[in-house]
Amino acid sequence: MAAGLTVVVDYGLCNIDSMVRALEECGARHVEPTRDPRVVDRADRIVLPGVGNFASAMRNLAAWGLLDSIRQRSSTSEVPFLGACLGMQLMASAGAEGATNGKLDGLGLVEGMVVRLERQNADERIPHIGWNEVVTGPGSVLFAGVPEASDFYFVHSYHLKLRDAADEAGRTPYCGGFTSAIAAGGRPIFGTQFHPEKSQKNGFRLLRNFLAV
Repeated sequence: MAAGLTVVVDYGLCNIDSMVRALEECGARHVEPTRDPRVVDRADRIVLPGVGNFASAMRNLAAWGLLDSIRQRSSTSEVPFLGACLGMQLMASAGAEGATNGKLDGLGLVEGMVVRLERQNADERIPHIGWNEVVTGPGSVLFAGVPEASDFYFVHSYHLKLRDAADEAGRTPYCGGFTSAIAAGGRPIFGTQFHPEKSQKNGFRLLRNFLAV
């Protein structure tokens, strides 16, 4: 089982109970959902889940004093971080969703911009909802033991365009292809555009891999 405190950041836009239960089932001993930056300050692992709007999420994180705590705690290679769905998008330098002047600052954990998905054919639907494959490269810590091109569960209309393609850990062939997982080089900073907590066996394997980092 994963020792230490695993903090699930609650920024008020979604029900986080499913992520908390999934982490506990995957072996996390002490999981605490919180809006308190003092709890984040003592986290051994940080999980930022979510669905919702980029602008609203950043506004809430700022209002509750969580921005600096997340940035500072995640700046060390000793504290693994996982962002899921909107949580992965918030990891970016900036995002377009809800911005009045083109873009809003994100957490800045990875360099990139969050933009809206664009349909490439009439069969593609936005929001992108449902199961879709994630193609991963060799040697991925996050996807260890997960069969290649496995399906995961998505609900989103935006995606993160990375500045450095080396940070990409998974890609999904939809709307021209988009980054669906991140592993920031040299740091335990991870992200998934899909919901691992709702992705059954493969999603739980990914969470166990994260907890083992």
